[in-house]
Amino acid sequence: MADFYIAHEYWFAAIQLILAMFGVGATLTGNDFRDVAREPKSVTIGTLVQLVVIPLSALLFITTLGLMGAIVVSIALLAAIPGGASSNFFTYFARGNFPLSICITAITTLACLFSTPVILELLVGDYMPANFVMPRLLIMREIALTLLIPLSLGMLYLHFFPKSAVPVSKWSIRGSLLGIGLIVVGSGSAGRLDIAAFGLDNALIIVFLTLLFAIIGWGSGRLTGLKRADCSAIEMEVVVRNVNLGILIKATLFPAAAVATAALGDTVLFALLLYGTLQMLLAALLIALGRRSAAKHPA
Repeated sequence: MADFYIAHEYWFAAIQLILAMFGVGATLTGNDFRDVAREPKSVTIGTLVQLVVIPLSALLFITTLGLMGAIVVSIALLAAIPGGASSNFFTYFARGNFPLSICITAITTLACLFSTPVILELLVGDYMPANFVMPRLLIMREIALTLLIPLSLGMLYLHFFPKSAVPVSKWSIRGSLLGIGLIVVGSGSAGRLDIAAFGLDNALIIVFLTLLFAIIGWGSGRLTGLKRADCSAIEMEVVVRNVNLGILIKATLFPAAAVATAALGDTVLFALLLYGTLQMLLAALLIALGRRSAAKHPA
């Protein structure tokens, strides 16, 4: 199992991401994107927070704590990826603005085609191996092939086969979750998930980073006077990041079979999976708080 996973790590990462984005696409229609025009302030704030505030906050976080090495790469990758597919469903469960969440996810997913390699290069250029060159075109290609095309195909499926789109979406997302599980099992069997090697200090750094993102998500909507449902959507978009994409980029930049960058890649993978776990716990809390707030303020 370990040897098979190491040899095919990229495809494990790519397939689970394709399934996730196809599943999300199968829930989107053209009407969802028209909400951008109806909610210009909320969409603009949510997008700017994702593409500008989060990366700058990550840079300040790294600089203030004087961080070095692989954990910096992990933080930069978490800051560079957009909101995850699950953020839309979590927003719905929290009684937030579901169409707004979809719009922000779609816009930041499109934008990350260019923003992700740029943010990574700016944040981690000094922490990579001396002979390392950031493969910007490769990252852009991977984002196009595994995010944008599956998302578009999912939307086409909904358009032509609306009756079966909901179950297809559900099973696609479940397949993606299974893929994540296989990545965890494969990485663990290959000795790639070593908590002792990762270190308690690094684990605490990821915990603090998660809390920082949550504070940014909570404050950005409220400080700009958005209504409760819009604030809830932006919170989820900021907290629930596309860890699936992060895993794919990790597999592309630091494949398990590459001995020279194996230790760095292991740290990045562990950080991504740890953040993924923490964001699910935090999302559950935000759902409970959102539903309570919606009950008190139904408007």
